Amino acid sequence: MSYTIAEIAASLGAEAFGDTSLRIARLAEPADAGPDDLALATKPAYAEALPQGKARAAMLWDGADWQALGLKAALIAPRPRFAMAGLTAMMDPGEGWGEGVHPSAVVDATAELGCGVSVGPLSVIGARARIGAGTRIGPNVTIGAEAQIGDSGVIREGVKIAARVRIGARVFIQPGAAIGGDGFSFVTPEVSGVEQARASLGDQGEATAQSYVRIHSLGSVRIGDDVEIGANATIDRGTIRDTEVGDRTKIDNLVMVAHNVIVGSDTLLCGQVGIAGSTRIGSNVVLAGQVGVSDNITVGDRVIAGGGTKILSKVPAGRVILGYPAVKMDTHIEMYKHMRRLGRLFQDVAGLKKAVSKTAQTD
Repeated sequence: MSYTIAEIAASLGAEAFGDTSLRIARLAEPADAGPDDLALATKPAYAEALPQGKARAAMLWDGADWQALGLKAALIAPRPRFAMAGLTAMMDPGEGWGEGVHPSAVVDATAELGCGVSVGPLSVIGARARIGAGTRIGPNVTIGAEAQIGDSGVIREGVKIAARVRIGARVFIQPGAAIGGDGFSFVTPEVSGVEQARASLGDQGEATAQSYVRIHSLGSVRIGDDVEIGANATIDRGTIRDTEVGDRTKIDNLVMVAHNVIVGSDTLLCGQVGIAGSTRIGSNVVLAGQVGVSDNITVGDRVIAGGGTKILSKVPAGRVILGYPAVKMDTHIEMYKHMRRLGRLFQDVAGLKKAVSKTAQTD
């Protein structure tokens, strides 16, 4: 699979310079690029490594002097990182799965597979499941009874999709994701120490030790169009109503979305984010790595939470937050600066106490 510089430029809406008939077989970092590679030198700092490789063509930043860099051809896009989205899509060789339904796959007789669906080795598709046209299902995938998946999806190796889950079109689910497992919902016969501690903010009262009883999850999961779900991410089904993920939301590896959670559209949930049950996350929200969100709260639209933030209460729309507990990011930075100065403050106070003490003895 290769493309000319002219073909790539036309596909990306980028400008092409020099010998646009050069064919590109793969992408490479500047120092590793060969004569048939497109070097990704999208910043001046990256271009410094071009002499270490053998690239004849490169993707450069707006305003770059490609001839001065010794290249025979160049692609220039106003926003190189955005152009990378289209460029990597062109060059992606895929997973190498075969077409059609593999002989070892188990597809229930009542399941409906749209035109062009492929199903990999040892995958299982349950009764009355519906798979949209062009969707590609990899090896060892399990899709439960009455699940629905839209057109043109990619379901990679080892994904588990439970019964009655509904997934939109053009979804991309990475290996090992589990969608539609039961929520972590348990209750004790009498009021527990946990319940009392939560109500009193610390006192367990006279509660005695008890065993927990399961609350079954009768809802399912609804996922919109153009959603991506990372490797080993988990989305639990709702207790009564469905857990929901909005259109175009992107979920990273090892993210946990608990039962009854509602996530809006165009939201990013980065690695190891954990969202507790019945919480609502707005649209265009970014939760950076290891952000934790408490249960039964609301995080408004366009909120940005920095890495490691712990959100324990409602966050209004548009706020940028950081810390544990979460506060405005600028407030957290000031708090951190003050904390770093505590040692100096203690030394100053000790010096003042010593001076005051000596003055008292002299008097």
